[in-house]
Amino acid sequence: MLDKQHILERFLGYVKIDTESDPKSNSTPSTEKQWKLAKKLAKELKDIGLSDVSIDANAYVMGTLVSNVNHKVPAIGFISHFDTSPDFTAANVKPQIIENYNGKDIVINAEKNIVLSPDYFEDLLLYKGQTLITTDGNTLLGADDKAGVCEIVSAMEYLVNHPEIKHGPIKVGFTPDEEIGRGAHKFDVEKFGAQWAYTMDGSQIGELEFENFNAASAQICIEGKIVHPGYAKGKMINSMYYAQKFIQGLPINERPENTEGYQGFFHLHSIEGKVEKTILKYIIRDFDLLRFKARKEMVVSLTNQLNNEFKEVGFTAEIKDQYFNMKEKVTPLMHIIDIAEQAMKSLDIKPLIKPIRGGTDGSQLSYMGLPCPNIFAGGHNFHGRYEYVPLESILSATKVICKIAELTQKRYQ
Repeated sequence: MLDKQHILERFLGYVKIDTESDPKSNSTPSTEKQWKLAKKLAKELKDIGLSDVSIDANAYVMGTLVSNVNHKVPAIGFISHFDTSPDFTAANVKPQIIENYNGKDIVINAEKNIVLSPDYFEDLLLYKGQTLITTDGNTLLGADDKAGVCEIVSAMEYLVNHPEIKHGPIKVGFTPDEEIGRGAHKFDVEKFGAQWAYTMDGSQIGELEFENFNAASAQICIEGKIVHPGYAKGKMINSMYYAQKFIQGLPINERPENTEGYQGFFHLHSIEGKVEKTILKYIIRDFDLLRFKARKEMVVSLTNQLNNEFKEVGFTAEIKDQYFNMKEKVTPLMHIIDIAEQAMKSLDIKPLIKPIRGGTDGSQLSYMGLPCPNIFAGGHNFHGRYEYVPLESILSATKVICKIAELTQKRYQ
């Protein structure tokens, strides 16, 4: 039986440590404050009794739970990131505990009239009667992905204390800077030593994901001419007006707010504009590799078209691939999905197998030689003041980790 209060206190301790990452920084980790939790995790793993615990120069934490069986079992891994998103502040997180949730509105900040309501966030109704952990409305919570970190540490502790549960070697890894797309960049796959792994970084209970977007960034630069506005007739070229031509040139129905499921999109997430120069920053996403390539080609084609149409203006496009769909690397090894699915079903958790409309460390790790599907960590409404996680989902994910370990060794008996 998992110690509910002990796990709750562990999670609360993690989220109170500010680990926000910074996309403008070139260091790893991108913020010094991430070291505090990294060092805490390394110490915890040692205290629990894991072997080969290490924390490298870039704050990647690894450890091993040694096998307790005599037969050969492949080493498997569990990975989570400990940074939080720069989309919203993680300073001075003050978690609130809502016990026996009644299915109604939760006033998370009365002073600012901030309400977490099932009328808007329908998923809340899945957790009536459960214990919810919310923000106080001023910060994000950090369940993405400190819930995953908590689940992995708690599962390792439980397995150490319950040697009657047989398992092979288990590797655990905690990474910085996942939220800014760099979580896997300096991950030492060879040192980690697992044949496959699972990121504990999903959302709703039951999620099991092995498909994600192919992803690229696109930066569009529009060059105009600045002239004194009093003498600008026939001379000024306002780049911001021409930026609109590019924005309108991409299909409106292929924006994130108009897509779902397997539909890809073009997402304009930043505009920096002055008369002389405007920069548009997009992310490009699609599950299908051919459609992904077509989207990138559309950006180039539109750039060329506008250059031909408005010869006095300069349009340039810079496109960079970010990550690819892990499906290609995971489907040849579908037994790793089968084991996770069986683990959930044995715990009366309904598996929700669906694509990730985003990316995880696992998508990059899969292409680095470590096939790495994604499992729910339990949180909802990531990256903002409405983030919450049911304590029962954290406990369930912890049990899933233990069950995967047990089922893997049984498969190789």
